[in-house]
Amino acid sequence: MRVWQEGLTLVERIYRITRDFPSSELYGLTGQLRRAAVSVPSNIAEGYGRGSTRELLRFLAISAGSLNELDTLVELAQRLGYLNETEELRKSVEEVSGMLMGLQASLRKRVS
Repeated sequence: MRVWQEGLTLVERIYRITRDFPSSELYGLTGQLRRAAVSVPSNIAEGYGRGSTRELLRFLAISAGSLNELDTLVELAQRLGYLNETEELRKSVEEVSGMLMGLQASLRKRVS
C-alpha cells in the first residue's frame, strides 16, 4: 500500500532529524517522536495482516492517532528550538494523513 510506503518514508525522516537532537532528549522527545512515527506504518501493516476490513479500519484509526501525536511532537520540538524548518515535514504528515483518511473512507463504504 502506498500509505504504508509513505509512512515508512516519514519514519526515516524522523530518525534522520532526531539524530541532531540533544542527547538529553534521547529518552524523552527523541524517543517519543520515533515511537509515534514507527507506529504509523506498523499499525497499517498489522491491520492489513489481520485479513479483515473491520480490523484494518481499527488499526488505521490507531495509525491516524499516532500521526496526530507525531504532529504534536513536531510542534513541540519546534517550540523548544530543536527543529527550525518544519514545513516540509508537516507536508509529509499531512500527505500521509490524507492518504489514511481516504483509505478509511473507501473501506467504510465496503463495510456498510
